[in-house]
Amino acid sequence: MIRYALACEQAHAFEAWFASSSDYDDQAARGLVECPFCGSRRVEKQVMAPAVAGTKRAAPPDEVRQKMQTMMMEAAREVRAHVEQNFDYVGDAFAREARDIHEGRSEKREIYGEATPAEVKKLKEDGVPCAPLPALPPDPSKAN
Repeated sequence: MIRYALACEQAHAFEAWFASSSDYDDQAARGLVECPFCGSRRVEKQVMAPAVAGTKRAAPPDEVRQKMQTMMMEAAREVRAHVEQNFDYVGDAFAREARDIHEGRSEKREIYGEATPAEVKKLKEDGVPCAPLPALPPDPSKAN
């Protein structure tokens, strides 16, 4: 696996993992690498420092790890709540509706719903922007 620092034409910086450098080149050439912020497919690799082997880092203390996990779970809850409150739910018609919006056959709007892995793969191959909605984390008040 290789991690690249990337940026789109709007200067949005992000990172992405690829199986190999040729895997990145292939996906970029086919227009499958896109900015998660604005959806632009005009993405370029940025200068990165190489990973340097060194001493092993100690794992963060349990309290730090627990705090990080709590923060990530809260962020996932907030993202999901925002989508559910502001986007149109289209159920299992997601793949069809996303394609119709992308191709101009349906009004442009934000949607969410369900799609099979095969439908998602086909949408991505065809350049239809979509991303998985974070799963709803367990309620911390009901944790063991």
